[in-house]
Amino acid sequence: MPTAHADDAENLINHALVIGASGGVGAGFIEALAHQNVSVTTLSRSADGFDLADANSIEKTAKRFADMGTTFDLILIASGILDVRQPDGQVAGPEKSFRDLESDNAMTAFAVNALGPALVFKHFAALMPARQRAVFVALSARVGSIGDNGLGGWMSYRASKAALNQFIRCASIEHTRRHKDHLVIAMHPGTLPTALTEKYAKGRYTDDPMDAANRMLTVIRSLTPAQTGHFFAYDGTQIVW
Repeated sequence: MPTAHADDAENLINHALVIGASGGVGAGFIEALAHQNVSVTTLSRSADGFDLADANSIEKTAKRFADMGTTFDLILIASGILDVRQPDGQVAGPEKSFRDLESDNAMTAFAVNALGPALVFKHFAALMPARQRAVFVALSARVGSIGDNGLGGWMSYRASKAALNQFIRCASIEHTRRHKDHLVIAMHPGTLPTALTEKYAKGRYTDDPMDAANRMLTVIRSLTPAQTGHFFAYDGTQIVW
């Protein structure tokens, strides 16, 4: 696992933006960053009306920060969906087979898990300071790895996270041509006890949200610009696309 030098760690993140603050992983990051004396700005649909499925919401929020002159040296997207709530109020879980695949559910998963974070990058990347180290992180999932998929199932969730990974890869290539000190990465947080996982994890948790956040922050601090555009697990190991 990569490690950051203790004397340097506190200087590498000064102002963080956590998107998905009302979720379990987002809350873990907020708590971990606060304990490390990092200034944290938060966004969530429940508290701020910030909706990853609404392009206008994303653009207007980014413009509001830009108008205030706000910058972030860490932008972290901790939002995502596994279950999809349908218009009639019923909840569709991840597909067990292609017989369960439904267009509307899949499109919702793509809107929130892939296109939303891509639009956040489009509008928020300019809020990272141009001439110093900054990191853009989107939380992905190991099941989004095509190379690591030996089980099948969960098609919409897997495919939406795979699409997110491709957006991150493209963003890193384009962005770091001009911003050599920036990193754009995807991260797998592990399986954590949150509302997203409670029906499916069956007790196979890797950590609690705050400890997982601390682990990921250690990895984030340790990465060099040469490692931009990759997919990392919470312990710093690289995951195959």
